[in-house]
Amino acid sequence: MALVIDLKPGEKILVGDAVITNDGQRTRLHIAGESPIMREKDILQEQNANTPCKRIYFLVQCMYMASNPEDYHDRYFELVKEIQKASPSSSIFFMQINDHIIAENYYKALKIAKQLINHEKELIDHATQQQTTTG
Repeated sequence: MALVIDLKPGEKILVGDAVITNDGQRTRLHIAGESPIMREKDILQEQNANTPCKRIYFLVQCMYMASNPEDYHDRYFELVKEIQKASPSSSIFFMQINDHIIAENYYKALKIAKQLINHEKELIDHATQQQTTTG
């Protein structure tokens, strides 16, 4: 079954290691095959991976796009240990992400990693609010 992607004018997608840029009008693509595909809006550049959970997302993204995803496993699992130590509430997300990584379903792991980033933001916002009210 082909994946159907609607692209806005100028929108980019990655298909494997190729960047495809849409021209000046909406386009609908039907893509069949096993190559990893990411929309521009879902791609996190390394310089923007500026929080621990964004670094997790970036590493899972690298696994998804790589021909040898295992190259990123050591860094990923080391960072997971650090985050779980600082934020035990993140464990539920890592259990799901790890299950998908083990099953080599990196796209689903990315979706959970995006939820992890939202969880991290909630924790930071809550801590900031606490400081504001007590400080």
